[in-house]
Amino acid sequence: MPFEGLRDFEVMIGLAIITVVLFRRLSLPSIIGFLAAGVLAGPHALGLINDPHQVEQMAEIGVILLLFTIGIEFSLKELMRIRKLVFLGGGAQLLLTIAAVAVGSLLFGLTLNQAVFAGFLVSLSSTAILMKLLMDAGEMDTPHGKTALGILIFQDLCVVPLMLFTPFLAGQGDGWSGIAITTLKALVVVGAAHFSARYAIPWIFSHVVRARSRELFLLTIIFVGMGTAWLTALAGLSMALGAFIAGLAISESEYSHQALGDIIPFRDAFMSLFFISVGMLLDLSIFLKHPLLLAGAILIIVLIKALVAAGSVMMLGIPARIAAVAGISLAQVGEFSFILAQAGVKNGLIPDTAYQIFLAASVSTMTLTPFLLKWAPALADRFSKLLPKRLVRGAGPLMDREKKPRLSDHVIIIGYGLNGRNLSNVLKSQGISHIIAEANPFTVRSQKKKGLHIVFGDASKQEVLEHMHVHQARLMVIAISDAAASRRVASVARTLNPRLHIIVRTRYVAEMEPLYQLGVNEVVPEEFETSIEIFARVLRKYLVPEDEIDNCVNAVRGDSYEMFRGMSRRHSHAVGITGFLSGAEVGAFTVKKGAAVEGTSLRDGVLKTRSGATVLAIKRGEDVAPNPDPLWQLHDGDVALLLGTPDQLRYAGRLFEDVA
Repeated sequence: MPFEGLRDFEVMIGLAIITVVLFRRLSLPSIIGFLAAGVLAGPHALGLINDPHQVEQMAEIGVILLLFTIGIEFSLKELMRIRKLVFLGGGAQLLLTIAAVAVGSLLFGLTLNQAVFAGFLVSLSSTAILMKLLMDAGEMDTPHGKTALGILIFQDLCVVPLMLFTPFLAGQGDGWSGIAITTLKALVVVGAAHFSARYAIPWIFSHVVRARSRELFLLTIIFVGMGTAWLTALAGLSMALGAFIAGLAISESEYSHQALGDIIPFRDAFMSLFFISVGMLLDLSIFLKHPLLLAGAILIIVLIKALVAAGSVMMLGIPARIAAVAGISLAQVGEFSFILAQAGVKNGLIPDTAYQIFLAASVSTMTLTPFLLKWAPALADRFSKLLPKRLVRGAGPLMDREKKPRLSDHVIIIGYGLNGRNLSNVLKSQGISHIIAEANPFTVRSQKKKGLHIVFGDASKQEVLEHMHVHQARLMVIAISDAAASRRVASVARTLNPRLHIIVRTRYVAEMEPLYQLGVNEVVPEEFETSIEIFARVLRKYLVPEDEIDNCVNAVRGDSYEMFRGMSRRHSHAVGITGFLSGAEVGAFTVKKGAAVEGTSLRDGVLKTRSGATVLAIKRGEDVAPNPDPLWQLHDGDVALLLGTPDQLRYAGRLFEDVA
């Protein structure tokens, strides 16, 4: 009855609110709260839900929406760019996990078919849980985040073949002919998605957008996503796979960002129901009946999955630390394994008791995932110390061909994402020598073909930084998304070169203090810079003059960054002259025609009295005059190197501009 369905829904949401609030106060992830709410509401605990099947249907919508949004955030071009990671790394992980679990199961007395089926169940990881955690932590763009995503994509693509093989293992089904037919269907669906991405989706949305109706736009998004999932289900494929393909098609259009923003609230709401539904499956009494067996199963699953996944991506040449973090993050059983397990029960491949033990172990690994992600960096560091240096820095053919560069007084860029790419382009245009470290072997290979000075490896390792001549470098820019990795790179670089000037890009202001404690010279928080760009654009819309906007920007930057520098000075361990110059900066300024300082000599004191900055050197043409004579007269085009506080340099800069 509708009333009963509404009551069940209210019970679930109410329990979820209570448990999540409680778990958040204990600093535990929301996902664990949702799982706990499902356990309490389920038939094996309080029995508050009368019809768990309705919850499972709503939860399936959550999985569909998750895969749909992942597809929108991804792209076919990005998928092709990391195709080796997806197909080689993902394929190795799946096959090796199945083989390892099957061998272990045979030792416990299972038949060959049952052992292989057990490998099927363990080989899949949870896209829903892992992607949610990575997105919440802002780690989707990190090397380990992209590596895990590549493997998860391959696993999701293999759900259908594994489902087809399940009846085959039980001696039922259509055998190899049925598998071949379904594979052909999958290829047709992927081909149709590619056609839709280029022609159908842009045509549909171009007509919808003309109506200027947000409701119509949202309905179209849901129609495309759910419709594709339904069609793939009719073709005998996974609905989640169809939703992912629909998302990929939309990602290639200019409407992808708006579509993502509109669908995310629905995804988050239904995903909470998915986690609740997983918890409802669990019978807590199984922990009391078989505690040692369950503990052993959980430990074996986590170890096998972590080690196999890490080894699979290391075979592609990815550094050990990144591979280890990705492997640990994948060390849980996935939501699609529950669907496989139910098929196994129907086909007689798994007894009811073994099914409950599997459910308990699987939910336990899911519950452990937030903690494993938190511990992953430290565990990965310990794991890396046990391996040969060759494997730690990456052991692919790319590393074998790497030649040690000859560099001095150069810039080291860590990470070739958007920030690293833009910085590299600017440095190249200015003729400034630089070298880039990137942990993605496929990016390195493609950029090397374009002549870019880029090396492959984990920059938190001493060998990689020495390979980049960190001892002779003038400056290092750490432009990666992983805050923990940024701290490790900064710490190692500071140890190797105490004179190195280190600039770090970070996401949040809260991450600045730990970086300054490690001896970083400058930290640029995206959170702060974004706020400046926002208020500058707001002021422009109100037609505030550009010079006033610049004054506001300079004032905010000056005050805030002076506060940030205060953090740096508190943690400064500089000695000698560097310690005396703490808080001072050096800046270069070009004399413009008509500027206040043009035609004046240093003895006139215009620059010193009006700004307080000191002239260190002057460049005229190709000639450089260090510590210039007081009689030196500044001309149009001269470049002066000044020493002063940030405020002094800001005032001095105005004296070099055209006053007309």
